[in-house]
Amino acid sequence: MNFSIATLKTISIHFVGNKSSDQGLILSKKPLEVETELKLKIKDYFLNRFVSVFDTHQFTHPSSLQYNEVFNVAAGIFSGETSFHLASVQLAQHLYKNSSHPKIKGGELYLCYFENCVFENETVDAYGIFKTETKTNYFEVTEEKSSFSISLKEGLDLNKLDKGCLIFNTRHKEGFRVLMVDSQSRGEEAQYWKENFLGLAPVKNEFLQTNQFLNITKKFVTEQMVDEFDMTKPDQIDLLNRSVDYFKKHETFDKHHFEKEVFQDKGLIKSFHAYDESYRQQNDIDLNDRFDISEHAVKRQAKVFKSVLKLDKNFHIYIHGDKQLIEPGVEKDGRKFYKIYYKVET
Repeated sequence: MNFSIATLKTISIHFVGNKSSDQGLILSKKPLEVETELKLKIKDYFLNRFVSVFDTHQFTHPSSLQYNEVFNVAAGIFSGETSFHLASVQLAQHLYKNSSHPKIKGGELYLCYFENCVFENETVDAYGIFKTETKTNYFEVTEEKSSFSISLKEGLDLNKLDKGCLIFNTRHKEGFRVLMVDSQSRGEEAQYWKENFLGLAPVKNEFLQTNQFLNITKKFVTEQMVDEFDMTKPDQIDLLNRSVDYFKKHETFDKHHFEKEVFQDKGLIKSFHAYDESYRQQNDIDLNDRFDISEHAVKRQAKVFKSVLKLDKNFHIYIHGDKQLIEPGVEKDGRKFYKIYYKVET
């Protein structure tokens, strides 16, 4: 993605409260009039949050895509059949209907039209839907007639965006291509933005498949293997390291090759086969056995593939290489220990 030449053409703002708390819905009568310099700041505030978002989604609906309200509104805007501000009102009303969970916070809803956004090497227009729910305090100092005054005010934190989605005018028949952010990732109140309001489903691409397979591998090593095999913690860490290293070293994933290189043991491979198949069925995951590897997904997953051996509250041992260089043992008095071999101390 590249937003360096993108411009903010139009913006409308409404207030969407919590319906169950009777906060109400406040609709503006016309788009916001903004001077050019401030438009640049607003554009950067909304778009910069999506530069590092690689989870691509598309609109969907259990019955038919034509019943997805946000998709229909976006399609009308891109085609010019729906006026921009009327569309913003429709979306604010739609969001209000879906803001009934008691934990959902009210906030301003921003509807923006951007031109010249580069997405997947294609320059397209984009429609942005953003919601701010939290405010931050700041001091404002003013000078008047050689004296100063200070006041406490409330406003937006330019480094944070509570909720947002960016709809790119491409792949219309598939439900467009959409990027989404949501600072609330857990609980029922977290689902209303992505599922109830937007109606999004992930696009099956290399990022999704790399992310999902590494996640399955991590769960197998840290959960299933603990119950099924007599493995030490260093053995588990070694398998996690080998899994990530495979994805770092190869451009294309091949499941058969991955199992031989990472698990090596026939018993482990058989167990992983059964776990992988069961996990996919239970979680309704559709994965290919061969796909291109996403570097961005590998970097994200590598952060949660912990290679740290924690010993009580006294020691943390980082294991990055040969597990043969660390040996567990037990003293006669029952105290456990690890023996570590090395050549150079730095």
